[in-house]
Amino acid sequence: MKELSIFIDESGNFGTYDYHSPLYIFSLVFHDQNNDISGLVELLNHQLDLIDYGSRYFHAGPIIRRENEYKELDIKTRRKIFNKMSFFADHVDYNYATVAVEKKHIEDEVKLSVELSKQLGRVIRDNLSFFQQFDTIKVYYDNGQKQLSRLLIVVLTALLDKPIFKLVKPRDYNLFQVADLISTLELTNIKYKNKTISQSEIYFFGEYRYFYRNYYRNILKKRL
Repeated sequence: MKELSIFIDESGNFGTYDYHSPLYIFSLVFHDQNNDISGLVELLNHQLDLIDYGSRYFHAGPIIRRENEYKELDIKTRRKIFNKMSFFADHVDYNYATVAVEKKHIEDEVKLSVELSKQLGRVIRDNLSFFQQFDTIKVYYDNGQKQLSRLLIVVLTALLDKPIFKLVKPRDYNLFQVADLISTLELTNIKYKNKTISQSEIYFFGEYRYFYRNYYRNILKKRL
């Protein structure tokens, strides 16, 4: 029996255009359960314990912006945490796809759903032979945005053979946190290209060539 796990995380608000949220993006991380990642998980947890910031949880956006549980950490420590997860994501065995919509010309949530559904459907159809090799497909999402939950159920149920949907806590799954990392890196790449990058992002990553060399190019080889 072959089982595929799909971990999904999003960035942005599911709604009409707003200056502070011009895009909506979500990433799907595909992991063949026959590929054991326990050794890399143990290594990641050990490395995070050595940093000693009181948690093993990774949340890319707040790390970059110095928010929530990371607000007391300096830039050096936050980069260490980010780099450890990036190393894990570089070496663990998975593939991914990203769906992204710029909302400037999206009039309402219905049209946003239609465009996201089209892109997600294209990902599945273009890689159908990949998905058909698995006997079981389980989809993991934290139900962070109800609109995305409904969209995932409708599209994936229509195109895949009886996918099973699981409600998860992000802290419990390292590959869910990888999906968060990928969504953040894909969004950041778009923002660099569109010249809408924030000062906090520039401060964290530096100029685009450093962002691309140190982070973005490393995940591209994992694209489905």
